[in-house]
Amino acid sequence: MGLRDYIINVPKVELHVHLEGSMPPETLLELARKHQISLPANTVSGVNEWFKFVDMPHFVDIYITISNCLQTAEDIEQLAKDFLRRQAEQNVLYTEITYTPYTHYHQKGISFREQLNALNRARVWAEAEFGVTMRYIFDIAREVPEDIGLITAQWVIDAYQNPENRIAALGLGGYEIGHPPEKHAASFAAAREAGVPIVLHAGEHGGPDSVRGAIALGSQRIGHGVRAIEDAYLVRDLVEMQIPLEISPTSNLKLKVFPSLAEHAIQPLIEAGVNVTLNSDDPPMFNTTLTDEFLQCADTFGWSADQVDDLILNAARAALISAAERAALEERILTGMAMVRAEYLG
Repeated sequence: MGLRDYIINVPKVELHVHLEGSMPPETLLELARKHQISLPANTVSGVNEWFKFVDMPHFVDIYITISNCLQTAEDIEQLAKDFLRRQAEQNVLYTEITYTPYTHYHQKGISFREQLNALNRARVWAEAEFGVTMRYIFDIAREVPEDIGLITAQWVIDAYQNPENRIAALGLGGYEIGHPPEKHAASFAAAREAGVPIVLHAGEHGGPDSVRGAIALGSQRIGHGVRAIEDAYLVRDLVEMQIPLEISPTSNLKLKVFPSLAEHAIQPLIEAGVNVTLNSDDPPMFNTTLTDEFLQCADTFGWSADQVDDLILNAARAALISAAERAALEERILTGMAMVRAEYLG
């Protein structure tokens, strides 16, 4: 017993994970059979092999295939239930999932309301079954034209008015190069005007300018943000503003942002005083979990249980929920930390 057991059992929070990118091979195979969709492999081991990152076009091809297998609202509900079951197994009490609703509306004609209802059914089930919950960051794929982005923005603005919809934010995802955050400035201005939080991916394949662009648009957290390390002035600004970064180390390694975990920016950013959270991004596609991220980083950087706790609490305090909900979540985590610490660390 020791730090490893502590990390496995401690309650956690995750802020940066894509629902479509969280489909395990078992679910993908089941949905492909259901809808008679051909896959490059027909076994779990074969799909796992196919999931291994080769390059960005290969990654996009996998993502498109996964999306194509989500043909109905019931498929979306099943994926969300499977995801929340795995989060519960990791003791992840609260998750903010990123999800791209326009894709499924455009490809399959599933309305935004049908998709939201499916996600909420899964959430209510997981709350009753496991005591874990989630909220949604509905994102714009930055590659789409501005007018398409505005459709997603309006969906989110309208649904955000009802707290029962559990919407956390309007997001921006996709490949950064050639698609700066300013491209969808109108969507994020409309969201801010309506009181909707915004959370943009930036500073992964895009450099420090991408992070600065996201900050200028009012992003309350930065998805990834790791290439801020290349600009000392930007790092200083992040420290002063305490804008949380949603860092996913394994994803960054697989996508060739850093050559090794030891050379990753997460530790220098933490040491500089940047507000850092740890996340898994697209876990099955990168053969990781949130627990694995903590285990590998703790081993590589020599983190203590206190440092692990700090990162978990950073995420809880950056959650896009009411002050009362945040306080309740933090209290639940602190209570769990004390119990797990007593059991595994003495």
